[in-house]
Amino acid sequence: MTSTRKPVMAITLGDPAGIGPETVIQAIASPVIYEVCNPFVIGHLDSLEAAAEAMGAPMPKVNIISEPEEAVFELGTIDLMPTHVCDDAVIEYGKIQKEAALRAYSYLERSIELGMAGKIDAVSTTPINKAALAAAEVPYIGHTEIYQALTGSPYALTMFNVHKLRVFFVSRHVSLREACDLANRERILEYLKNIHTEFTKLGFTNPSIGVAALNPHVGENGMFGTEEIEHIRPAVEDAQALGINAIGPESADAIFAFNLDGHHDCILSMYHDQGHIACKTLDFQNAVTLTLGLPFIRASVDHGTAFDIAGKGIAQGASLIESTRVAAEFAQRKIDHEATAAQA
Repeated sequence: MTSTRKPVMAITLGDPAGIGPETVIQAIASPVIYEVCNPFVIGHLDSLEAAAEAMGAPMPKVNIISEPEEAVFELGTIDLMPTHVCDDAVIEYGKIQKEAALRAYSYLERSIELGMAGKIDAVSTTPINKAALAAAEVPYIGHTEIYQALTGSPYALTMFNVHKLRVFFVSRHVSLREACDLANRERILEYLKNIHTEFTKLGFTNPSIGVAALNPHVGENGMFGTEEIEHIRPAVEDAQALGINAIGPESADAIFAFNLDGHHDCILSMYHDQGHIACKTLDFQNAVTLTLGLPFIRASVDHGTAFDIAGKGIAQGASLIESTRVAAEFAQRKIDHEATAAQA
């Protein structure tokens, strides 16, 4: 069953000292966004006005709201939900500022409040700055940690989406040496169970999870490493015994290329760069990060605050448009699946 309701999408403004406001101005002017969702922006009006001025563009009409139901969701009008945190701060482009980080953090907090209340289906985030968060004494290093902690979610799965490639990671921000140790039977099985759970919620029937090997040629029967024999294959077999459609390990030098047509519903890579290199080589501009496991869908651009070009009017909004579109696509899948389940 396909629902007639489009997802309600919160777009957060990000660190106002970066390029977030400029990309939001461009994204919210895109007809593509309004075709797939009902979007509104969480942020400060003065940051949007400064961005429009930097771009040499007229400031769009703004509709100030306090709740999503007050939005008009019309192309040409920005439905803006202010948080009134550090309202009097004077934000300078390209600089680490405590006030900028506090503003950015307040946007995330507000999106989480709305998501937990069931008032939004998804959130599309623009970049925050880790150094600025630290200066503001925010006790988290990034979006994923913030959303997992403040929603009380048991896990937050990072997934890269590039065209038909959907890639998860057994480990992310650790050394390669540590990543090898983390590719163990227990951790891989836990990821397979969580991926299966989340994809089932999104309406995938018996989702196929391709599992990448760690070593060259899948270890060549132990000649090039034994992780496949001792950990990866046993984890796949454990998952299969639970009814999970896990397949592998498959050679990491082939699994991504063979899945450009969506052969598997998703891929579990063994470490950060194994999956990132494949995705970003395919299409760097349109690589989108999603966080699954939250009560709502969260997507993000795959670039930073770009302090070096902020306020110069040259930032491009294509990545935010794509991340918002992808967030809407997955949110719609979840809405449709829940509607079908309710009719069963």
